[in-house]
Amino acid sequence: MKDKAYIGVAFVVLIFGIWTVKEVKSRYFTKADLYEIGPAPKFKLTNQNGKTITNNDYLGKVYVLEFFFSTCPTICPKMNANMLQLQDAFYNEKQFGIASITINPENDTPQVLKEHAEMLGVKIPNWNMLTGDKNYIYDLANKGFKIYADQNNKALGGFEHSGLFALIDKNGTIRCRTDEFNNPILYYDGTETESVKMLKEDIKKLLKE
Repeated sequence: MKDKAYIGVAFVVLIFGIWTVKEVKSRYFTKADLYEIGPAPKFKLTNQNGKTITNNDYLGKVYVLEFFFSTCPTICPKMNANMLQLQDAFYNEKQFGIASITINPENDTPQVLKEHAEMLGVKIPNWNMLTGDKNYIYDLANKGFKIYADQNNKALGGFEHSGLFALIDKNGTIRCRTDEFNNPILYYDGTETESVKMLKEDIKKLLKE
């Protein structure tokens, strides 16, 4: 009987402890807050107008960064549509920007990217479609942002990538929401409607900071 009593007491203590931790967390970190992952990797690339663009060009702006390629036949059309939604939602916000970095720079020259931007309907001045050295870009994606991108001749279009969007604040810090356990989600799924809806809400929040 004593053993059962001890087990019962231990169980109550455990439940109370879990509740207390959750209660303490809820006081200091709510779902409305945006987690700070750390500084976004630095970059220096060329945009669709042949201009050199670095991460410093985005300081003071809230921006969304992606890795894509212009001839992508799979997830990029959906990503493009969602980026256009963001453009429309924040069209008049001078402190909002987008960085779209190609993972096929051998094809996606500044001229190709300019034509691609015109075809999509890119209108805001702070939406840069960026190209550069292939190895540099792959290091930036996989080692820097840790957003998967790779060349794969067996994949449709010859390349594969994750389709994730990174959200970066005015200070150059990567920001995100947390899950129900207060773990950072890191990035937003650029192919999912609900994820993009959350991204819009979070951009609005960061623009006010």
